[in-house]
Amino acid sequence: MADWTTGALWLAILASGLYHGVNPGMGWPLAVSAALMGGGRRGLVSALGSLAVGHFISMAAILLPFAAMISLVAWQRDVRIGAGVLVVGAGIFMLVNRRHPKFLVRIKPTQLVLWSFAVATVHGAGLMLVPIYLGLCGVNEADIGHRAAAMLIGMNVQTAFLVAAVHTAAMLAAGAAVAFAVYKWLGPKFISASWFNLEVTWALSLVLVGGIGLVGAIFAP
Repeated sequence: MADWTTGALWLAILASGLYHGVNPGMGWPLAVSAALMGGGRRGLVSALGSLAVGHFISMAAILLPFAAMISLVAWQRDVRIGAGVLVVGAGIFMLVNRRHPKFLVRIKPTQLVLWSFAVATVHGAGLMLVPIYLGLCGVNEADIGHRAAAMLIGMNVQTAFLVAAVHTAAMLAAGAAVAFAVYKWLGPKFISASWFNLEVTWALSLVLVGGIGLVGAIFAP
């Protein structure tokens, strides 16, 4: 049963990465733009790499504090409940407040790493991973004590980086596939013709993932 649960959580990490990659709000149109502005394939690949680096840094920055918190074995359930409430709250806030932060507009297109980091952080991309990540960091079988806590934080920091890396790899693969297709075959008209707004879907996804994490924490044995 535990193997099935772990497998499902990793599939959720991959699925969320693919979801973020396909979403134009995470930046693949900027990679297409870089290619069409004279950069060619090299410009497209370079832009995708910058977007991936920024996205990874955002994921890791969100997950690492929880990696430290989960080492407090006695507070494991409280941390998971708090994380679930935080993610649900972020989703509800995004449903109510549809305005985009103005500072994102001021980031230059050449600063793709910073842009990707800021967009992923502001839109709660990292928060979406928190309940999934905490589900992978079960500590019910660990002995309570300083030695166990030290072991857990080391293990969970590694898991945090691995979750961020796997998620970013899936995001990069999906975004690159769409960007290359648009650049090579579909053309720039596809961007304006197919642009779809995922704001509501994104916010509802946060509420759903946070709710699942919250229920899992409350009813955990």
